[in-house]
Amino acid sequence: MATRKTNSSNYLNQEFLEGRCALNELIYLLSKRWITDVLFTIEGGNDRFSSIKESLEHITDHILSDRLKLLEKNGLISKHQHAGVPAKVTYALTEKGNELSSMLDNLCTFSSEIFERDECIIGVE
Repeated sequence: MATRKTNSSNYLNQEFLEGRCALNELIYLLSKRWITDVLFTIEGGNDRFSSIKESLEHITDHILSDRLKLLEKNGLISKHQHAGVPAKVTYALTEKGNELSSMLDNLCTFSSEIFERDECIIGVE
């Protein structure tokens, strides 16, 4: 992804908000396109890059790779490399990831009530 300008007003505003409350940082992370879909897809049992990509048909390899790295960096998923040829990598939700997923499920229900829409489609269909 492109590097953000550290002197832009958007960057400075975001830095200020994140410094005030960790919730702002979490909301910023969750606002990234595809991040919740990737999280829910892993929760639903898709644990390999190819199966996650297949489940989220319009996501690009680049974005999926970036989102997996962000989720891992923030301790929401773990990456397991299995020995063998070819190498096999699987992903799983961590305890924090499961806790967040549960909270997001409740938010999906709440948002459906606010906006009078059907419930969110999450996880594996």
